[in-house]
Amino acid sequence: MNSILNKEPVLRAEKSLKQFNPDLKVIVLEETARTAKDAATALGCKVGAIVKSLLFKAEDSFVLCLVSGDKRCSLNKLKKILDKKDISMASPEDVKKVTGYTIGGVSPIGHLIKIKIFIDETLNRFSCIFAAAGHPNAVFEIDFENLKALTSGEIKEITE
Repeated sequence: MNSILNKEPVLRAEKSLKQFNPDLKVIVLEETARTAKDAATALGCKVGAIVKSLLFKAEDSFVLCLVSGDKRCSLNKLKKILDKKDISMASPEDVKKVTGYTIGGVSPIGHLIKIKIFIDETLNRFSCIFAAAGHPNAVFEIDFENLKALTSGEIKEITE
């Protein structure tokens, strides 16, 4: 169980967390939290309280969208916000290269490359939300305002 906490991506997410607030901690789940539904089941919370970290390729740059587990990110809204014509989900290789995480455990923090982050405004419906911490079985709990401060993300209407 503890071996998950010793994995480099988890340590990297945890380091960002602790620098922000020493009281925040990585929670290791018995069951996988690879999908928002799995995570909600494991944590006993609403699917919407799970933060999905989705990386998009916007022409020559990347943007990470932190989206409520019960919502879908809107490519059309992203195109308007970024004023880019060509936006798509980043490939698994790009996700790994940019964030340092593999899909299923992409954390909103501790990225290898500094990226623009948009936060889905609908996440503020919940008093506490859960985001991945570098592994499908690792998450952390935070509130909306602290997620915004921790990630320096911009609050946007990015869902449909």
